[in-house]
Amino acid sequence: EVQLVESGGGLVQTGGSLRLSCAVSGVTFDHYTIGWFRQAPGKEREGISCIRSSDSSTYYLDSVKGRFTISSDNIKNAVYLQMNSLKPEDTATYYCAYDQARVDPGIPCQYGMDYYGKGTLVTVSS
Repeated sequence: EVQLVESGGGLVQTGGSLRLSCAVSGVTFDHYTIGWFRQAPGKEREGISCIRSSDSSTYYLDSVKGRFTISSDNIKNAVYLQMNSLKPEDTATYYCAYDQARVDPGIPCQYGMDYYGKGTLVTVSS
């Protein structure tokens, strides 16, 4: 069974940085897509960044391009999200997600993935 455990959330001021981590276990496929979603209060969950394992191709939501960077460590079975220049509108619960899709990472990132972690809260104060 795939398990995803996020960490690294917290309270940060506008303009600050945070690095989210996701520990991944139970993955049995060589090729998959993994990434990050977020959900703010009263809003739908949205995919913000995903990476495909086969070639490390990435997808970013327009609102986070240039500020967020996704990376993965196949040896440690982990995926990270470096978030810089944080804004109050980035406040949300952030979820790690996994999918067996081998397509462009933007597709599962925009339409949803098979597995999600329990999330970690990021709060950006103004």
